[in-house]
Amino acid sequence: MRLDKFLKVTRLVKRRAIAKDLADAGRILVNERIAKPSTNLEINDIIDITFKNNTRRFQVLQLKDHVKKDDLEMMYQLIESE
Repeated sequence: MRLDKFLKVTRLVKRRAIAKDLADAGRILVNERIAKPSTNLEINDIIDITFKNNTRRFQVLQLKDHVKKDDLEMMYQLIESE
């Protein structure tokens, strides 16, 4: 699954365009590498997202195209928040 779509589906960002802008600005890392919006995610990948001066680290647990709000916790795990 594409990085921008994963962020949208999991509601970590509101819109795919915002995910694209964050990635284009170099504020998203996947497995400690700068990621493009089209980066293909795999299960157990680590995503670091920097919002202003706050960085959050997530681990990908599942990849699904559509998820209900109640099932979001099964998609990723918050590892660290600064």
